Amino acid sequence: MSALIPISTFFIGCHGLLALGLSYQVVMERTRTRIWHGATTTEVASQPDYLKNPNAWAAFVEKLTQQTVVTKQADDGVLQRKIRAYGNFTEYVPIALLFLVALELMQAATGLIWMLGAMLIVARIAHAWGLIQTYGPSPGRAIGFFGTWLVYIIGSVACLYYSVQQF
Repeated sequence: MSALIPISTFFIGCHGLLALGLSYQVVMERTRTRIWHGATTTEVASQPDYLKNPNAWAAFVEKLTQQTVVTKQADDGVLQRKIRAYGNFTEYVPIALLFLVALELMQAATGLIWMLGAMLIVARIAHAWGLIQTYGPSPGRAIGFFGTWLVYIIGSVACLYYSVQQF
């Protein structure tokens, strides 16, 4: 049985793994910093200290964390950058993947679909890396957002072109 949209499906799988990796980065940074909600210690200052009277689950997580994860004593901004890398990914990737699916269903040129998919994965990896590694502007972030915008521009125009062909 052949897949209806094999190229799009491939890139959906790639981006699913990338999303999982970014999510894992956030979870591990939350564990290291003990910032379970929000992105900074200031944002959670009004939250109750879960270790003053921990429930069974909190006590278990704390014990496991102390044994397996090197924790941080200060907020260095990395958690906030990891949260934004994941958030930015979830804001931009779904629509870009819809371009791939729609174009493949419209039987657009396979080279175009491969190009857009490859450009998107490179752009999103570059953006996440640039955002996590550096506070402020960075080459990775620039490559990422310009690459993503290029996918949006080309994908939008191609979708309009192929849809007009059907009228």
